[in-house]
Parts: sequence; structure tokens; C-alpha cells
Amino acid sequence: MYIINVTNPITLVLLLAATVLLIFLGKEVKKPYAPAIALIFFLVLVSIHTLQLVMLQEQSYERLYPVLIGCIGTDLIMIFVTFLGYLWVDDISCKFYKKKSIDNSLEWFWNKV
Repeated sequence: MYIINVTNPITLVLLLAATVLLIFLGKEVKKPYAPAIALIFFLVLVSIHTLQLVMLQEQSYERLYPVLIGCIGTDLIMIFVTFLGYLWVDDISCKFYKKKSIDNSLEWFWNKV
């Protein structure tokens, strides 16, 4: 079974760099579509890792279970970071195009910080 191991430090740094670049690309062009691409990618990746965990065979269980659990945890953290980036870029886009934001998504976050 082939696993995209995102717990590998080199892979993790590359994915983090690509995510940050997509968030800042969305900030510069003031479109939330760029961070949404990264968000969809990580949602698909966590789905794939979950399916691989469910379909794990008994002979490779001890070797692959910790790797898949680490991958799912890393995917969930990256989904959280990317979602916050998406909300940030969406807020910037609404202010730039003078659109009314439905719920002012990040106001709760910045008030607590």
C-alpha cells in the first residue's frame, strides 16, 4: 500500500511552504480561491488516509498504523491552518470589494488574541 507520508519532515516543510504561498497568493490577488485549493487538497488527503486506515490489512497493521495516525493528525492541523488562512483572505476580499461579510468570520478570533 502506497502512503503519502506527510509526517516526513521534508514533505511537511514542502506542504507548509506551498500552503503559505497559496494563502499569500490569495491575499495579493484578493481572491479566496487560492487558499480554498489547499483546503480541498488537505480534505482529500485526510479522506485518503482515513480510507487507508480503515482498509489496513492485518499483516501490515503494526508497521503502518502509527504512520497513518500521524498523517491524519498532521492533515487535520493543516486543515485548521488553511481554513484560518481562507477566512483571512475572504475577509480581505470582502473589505477590498466592499462586499458585506455574512458573519465577520475572524472577528471572534482576533477579539480573543
